[in-house]
Amino acid sequence: MSAEAAVQEHAHGHGHEPDLMHQFDTMEQQNDAYMTGMWTFLVTEIMFFGGLFCAYLVYRYSYPTIFFDAHKHLSIRMGGLNTFILLTSSFSMALAVRAAQLKSRKGQLIWLAVTVLFAFGFLVVKYFEYSAKFEHHLVPGPYFNYEPTTSLVNNPHFNGIVSQIPGAQLQQWAQMFFVLYFCMTGLHGIHVIIGIIVISILWWMVYKGHPATRYFMPIEMTGLYWHFVDIVWIFLYPLFYLIPH
Repeated sequence: MSAEAAVQEHAHGHGHEPDLMHQFDTMEQQNDAYMTGMWTFLVTEIMFFGGLFCAYLVYRYSYPTIFFDAHKHLSIRMGGLNTFILLTSSFSMALAVRAAQLKSRKGQLIWLAVTVLFAFGFLVVKYFEYSAKFEHHLVPGPYFNYEPTTSLVNNPHFNGIVSQIPGAQLQQWAQMFFVLYFCMTGLHGIHVIIGIIVISILWWMVYKGHPATRYFMPIEMTGLYWHFVDIVWIFLYPLFYLIPH
């Protein structure tokens, strides 16, 4: 390298910042580029889920009685367990980011692995939930068969309303609840799987000592994505599992 090139590189900052890419002038500029790109992506995800949440609210307002009864076919305990699992995984992901900032390779390996284990735990619980819906014919499609719960039938006010609804419409309205349930929780589950893949790749890169993992921002950006996945579930859980009277 010529003396002039060395002076230019030193002026550019690479003489002091080994993680600074050549297209950036300072680490602050590089970090801002990371954050801007990631938040732009997350905003598109928010708009995507936002449309589904709006659809849910419209149908929830249109068929409050059926939606209230249909939610009783969901397991509050399983949903609560998955909420606990994801909240705990957010904590372990935050610890992984902290370990990356401290350049602790061991800490990154431990906490990234813990996060992946929690993510798999979430999917296992969701598998048992979905299996129960298939068993009870509550999956939208030709074999869908919804039966009002005992609490709905024995409630004079609700029973009077339900008795005035034709059977075909009752099935259609209940099926809409489960269409939204499977679409929204299924889409969220796909995001969990994507998170598992990305975090696993990062774990392997850290394990192999890949140069990109010397810098904490890749893990921090992955952490932002994972926290977004957790926040979406924080909204899904009360909307589907904890519908008030």
